[in-house]
Amino acid sequence: MSARIIDGKAIALTLRARVAEEAARLKAVYGIVPGLATVLVGNDAASAIYVASKNSAANEAGFRPFDTRRAETLSEAELLAEVQALNANPSVHGILVQMPLPGNIDPARIIAAIDPRKDVDGLTPMNIGRLAIGEYDASRGLVACTPLGGLMLIKEAAGNLAGKDALVIGRSNQVGKPMAQLLLQENCTVTVAHSKTRDLPALCRRADIVVASIGRPEMVRGDWIKPGAVVIDVGINRITMPEGKTKLVGDVAFAEAAQVAGAITPVPGGVGPMTIACLMRNTLIAAALQAGLPQPAI
Repeated sequence: MSARIIDGKAIALTLRARVAEEAARLKAVYGIVPGLATVLVGNDAASAIYVASKNSAANEAGFRPFDTRRAETLSEAELLAEVQALNANPSVHGILVQMPLPGNIDPARIIAAIDPRKDVDGLTPMNIGRLAIGEYDASRGLVACTPLGGLMLIKEAAGNLAGKDALVIGRSNQVGKPMAQLLLQENCTVTVAHSKTRDLPALCRRADIVVASIGRPEMVRGDWIKPGAVVIDVGINRITMPEGKTKLVGDVAFAEAAQVAGAITPVPGGVGPMTIACLMRNTLIAAALQAGLPQPAI
């Protein structure tokens, strides 16, 4: 194995420690405790685990968690009312509605209803629009947590990104599109690939940076990777092994790619911890900005 393993856990712990330190200062100097509201609709087991981990991280950072759980029978109108109540609550600085939602609820309508100042997921039309026109400074908008965390890992591995060729595989609103915008703003030359892309391996082989977010287990093979490239694997897929056990793998064939890449994230332990750390970062920034205070230096 020749690639350097990018330790997302360690980098995320460092970021979370800085957030906790700034949160303590915000409380001591201004009496402000950042409030993070999570809303879970239904009984999806994976979603419940994700929400519990976010609430635990909020507690560790010194935040005030607001944990809302509703039955799967909740109507769209009732959920919109919940969001509006959180928008109006001055103790709540960040709002996160856990996806997926039940089929009777349009997630786009729910996301659009969140106050952009409290949109710590960075997915409202206003915040996505600000990112698209180059205003990703948190003083003017919040950025989606997973791509923001991915960018931090890329910069830790590669330093100055100006002029590098970057390939983003996947065009979701949650990861692919904001990831491409963030890389553009770092002066990369960015290509976005998707299910209709022709000759994806050839595109990979010329990329200095590859970000894989497609939801297909180990689709990106080692012989697709340019020697020395930085590989960020956003995928998380559970597969069944021949002996019947299951394991988590990414969208990149890790063992193969690690023989060629210069640096690579593992799954688990790469991008995942950074997503929660950036959620805490966004909540802290939202709390400061809503109080009219300067953005914390994190």
